[in-house]
Amino acid sequence: MNEKAPANPSRLPSLPRMRLSEKGARRMTIGVLLAPVIVVILLLFMGGLITGFLRSLGYFPLIGLNDFNFDAYLSIFTDNGFIRSFVLTFHIAFTSTVIASILAIASAMLLRPAFRGKRFVQFIFSLNLTIPHLVGAVGVLYLFSGSGLVSRLATGAGLIDAPAEFPALVFDPWAIGIIIQYVWKEIPFIGVIVLAILLSVGEDYESVARSLGANRWQAFRHVTLPLVMPGVVSASVIVFAFTFGAFEIPWLLGATFPKALPVLAFESYTDVDLAARPQAMAMAMVIAFMSSLMILAYMKLSRRYIRS
Repeated sequence: MNEKAPANPSRLPSLPRMRLSEKGARRMTIGVLLAPVIVVILLLFMGGLITGFLRSLGYFPLIGLNDFNFDAYLSIFTDNGFIRSFVLTFHIAFTSTVIASILAIASAMLLRPAFRGKRFVQFIFSLNLTIPHLVGAVGVLYLFSGSGLVSRLATGAGLIDAPAEFPALVFDPWAIGIIIQYVWKEIPFIGVIVLAILLSVGEDYESVARSLGANRWQAFRHVTLPLVMPGVVSASVIVFAFTFGAFEIPWLLGATFPKALPVLAFESYTDVDLAARPQAMAMAMVIAFMSSLMILAYMKLSRRYIRS
């Protein structure tokens, strides 16, 4: 009776070894392909960040500053103007992000059902993405300033006696004009992401919830909203980080005091007194720190949603 020869034990782990070697080769290939991008990021972004951090610590040999210290940070954190600028900047970023997110979700819900002319409406809705922020800021300036179109229309309609009586929506201490511009610009950005999620998941989950007795609000609150929240969180973090560090819109539409933090940092950096550079770099580091916090918050929230 012929018996099969036992398999050679030395050949058994060859397949796993081959798989491990293939994985290692793939990782090496990915690393080689990403190396140019990583080098550029390290040189431009990290290099500039490290240089700015050294400047904020008072190390600026070109003007005779060779000692490391925290004088710049102590100076800005004890300055009432900086504190007010920080609060104003946080108010602009937070308020703009919340309003834009709410309106974006509502817009995506309205654009999800099929109707005649849907593609054209979606095109108009997303067309705003191609318009630069400065163009939108100029539009807000011409529309909502004291002598703008809206104030003149209100005067013509008899709502106010003169354009000067129109409420201050531009160059105001509450940054209403800045928030209007950011909300107008960022609604399509968040809305397109939410709409893509809604179209991908369909309406089956909501239909099941409705069949189990949930009304429209309950189906939206407990089914639809959790499905789109990862996309909303990711987009809103990007919007917050951008609006917190943006310079051109607060510079064009903001009040003279308090100024948004990026405007304050830019003016301090361009001051003829080079001794003000460490304070400017310290403000820039605060902006970078807030952006990093938002990225960390996004990573934590996204992991929580993925686990749940």
